[in-house]
Amino acid sequence: MKDPDITHQTELTRSPVIRKISKWLVERLSRFQVSEEVVLITTALIVGMGTGLGAVGFRYLIRGVEWVGYDWFPRVFALFGTNYVVLIPALGGLIVGLLIFYFAREAKGHGVPEVMEAVALRGGRIRPIVALVKVLASSISIGSGGSVGREGPIAQIGSALGSTVGQLFRLSDERIRNLVACGAAAGIAATFNAPIAGVIFSLEVILGEFSVRYFSTVVISAVAASTIGQAVFGNVPAFPISTQYSIVSVWEFGLYPILGVLAAILGVIFVRSLYWSEDLFDSWKSVPEWFKPAVGGALLGIMALVYPLVTNITWERMPHIYNVGYDVIESALSNELLLGTVLVLLVLKLIATDLTLGSGGSGGVFAPSLFMGSMLGTAFGLGANILFPEITAPPGAYALVGMAAVFAAGAHAPITAVLILFELTGDYRIILPLMLTVVIATILAQSLLGGESIYTLKLSRRGVRLQRGHDIDVMQSVSVGEVMTTDIEPVSDRMTLVGISELLSQTRHHGFPLVDDAGRLVGVVTVTDVDQAIARNVSRKAKASEIGTPHDLLVVAHPDESMGEALQRMGRRGLGRLPVVSREATDELLGMVRRDDIIEAYNVGLTRRAELQHRVKRMHLRDIDGTQFVELRLSEGDHGVGRSISKLADMLPEDCVLVSIRRDGRILIPHGSTRLQAGDSITAFVHQSVAGKVRSCLLS
Repeated sequence: MKDPDITHQTELTRSPVIRKISKWLVERLSRFQVSEEVVLITTALIVGMGTGLGAVGFRYLIRGVEWVGYDWFPRVFALFGTNYVVLIPALGGLIVGLLIFYFAREAKGHGVPEVMEAVALRGGRIRPIVALVKVLASSISIGSGGSVGREGPIAQIGSALGSTVGQLFRLSDERIRNLVACGAAAGIAATFNAPIAGVIFSLEVILGEFSVRYFSTVVISAVAASTIGQAVFGNVPAFPISTQYSIVSVWEFGLYPILGVLAAILGVIFVRSLYWSEDLFDSWKSVPEWFKPAVGGALLGIMALVYPLVTNITWERMPHIYNVGYDVIESALSNELLLGTVLVLLVLKLIATDLTLGSGGSGGVFAPSLFMGSMLGTAFGLGANILFPEITAPPGAYALVGMAAVFAAGAHAPITAVLILFELTGDYRIILPLMLTVVIATILAQSLLGGESIYTLKLSRRGVRLQRGHDIDVMQSVSVGEVMTTDIEPVSDRMTLVGISELLSQTRHHGFPLVDDAGRLVGVVTVTDVDQAIARNVSRKAKASEIGTPHDLLVVAHPDESMGEALQRMGRRGLGRLPVVSREATDELLGMVRRDDIIEAYNVGLTRRAELQHRVKRMHLRDIDGTQFVELRLSEGDHGVGRSISKLADMLPEDCVLVSIRRDGRILIPHGSTRLQAGDSITAFVHQSVAGKVRSCLLS
């Protein structure tokens, strides 16, 4: 069932064997005239069942690695004593680093941003090897003690499986994206026995939109995967708790907003510290990239050895801050932890996660968010119990709410946070304070992070800004002047209501710019203006200037600004067109931006983005050990200030690609007419041998 517009080969179908299998599948679908609905349901089931089995195998693989590192090794090599908590994470980090470096760079980190990028930019296409490497790298990273979770890896594994199935059947980009979402939902559902939250996570985070066309197939995959998970692990919540929490007093509603504010602050600290840690390890050029996870693991182990010496917190088999930490979360939910303990574990877990992921380990951020949220909530609850013992619930109730709030603050996924906590704990009685706290934490964190989440920030740092699952910065690479319509038909401001109405009917246009006798722009008249004038019984002889929008109220665009800026202006007012005027003379009409121009701009932007990614990939493959990203900030007087990219092209060395420009908080994709300004932060991808020359070309 191949779509006629899909003609390019993917990496998957370049293999002769796979190409034959794909061809056989497509021929069978065509021969038996299988309907589209049957194909979608069947592929969704395949992805759901495959991901469910993969999630089961993934969890057993984690248990196997953990048994080797923390049961078998200490018994066989007793001479190491407790020092095995340093050796095991370091060895695990070394293996993870080698796997990721040589086989699949996409498997580095928490995985979800890579899936979002594939959905937004590559039609959902993910290399099949990513699933295999992610399984191995994440299981080793988690099992050896890395402070990461299972949700990111299994979402990426399921998404890679969905992408592979879609490519095998040679489906369109839209349907492959659908199957990627199915895989992500199935992974969450099978791993956490949370099918509802899996569906919402996939729609809210991966796709960035709730749509009927996605919902049904995503549900099918989630249910299939969850059924397999329940068959193996039983139908029990991830955090079984004996106490059912609820509101003790209406006065507690004054406390939960405070917890929401604290959760937002903690979520922001987590996001900022995580990427600060990544930058710190990335700047460490003297150490090979594949060795850095081993360094992070060793530092994690040293911290695990030291903290029992300076606190009264001791561990037996494995440190509390290792692995997913669900046993510690269960203790918090069961009111078994003391105030000093939870505060220490909160700080240590933050550092442990930064070390694991910042150094290049593989695993998710969901479990660390839950861990830190439960510690924050417990500490808050213990404090509330001391101050207001008669009107507050046990600390476990606040731990439950804190878990959801911190995750929502980091991921900006409030619906997922509320639902997944219900399914993880089976406790539905504390819904009101839970929703209140989660919403406050999300709104405040969005404001503090500039709208970026822990997932989207990773992409925006690469020059990819997503909004509702789409790359909005594609439009930043296209100027208004490149795509505006210059063949415009302005009408006289003296034309009557009757004349305007007839002209709109004949041309089927939705509006016209109005000009005076000298050709100067004086306003705009639209179909809506005419309809409203007729409804008000305005005289048929009324002039167009009397019923249209006058010049002083017009929203306009300029030819040298980006289409992204123009689109934001149009979106705020709900406009379908913008007149383009000169900056020097705002009544000089240069063109119009219409809906067709927006589509053209997006296509131009996508082409440029693809060309840029292709150039970077070619350089990366040419000498994988000799390339690097450098960031340069321009100041007044620097050589690059005031010059356009086309002028700089002759000066810059061949092994240099200008990737993005950060200007006034926005990311711009550079093109020929882009003129550099003082204050611009330029990200360039260069061969290390020419890095100095690039700096001398741009800086003073």
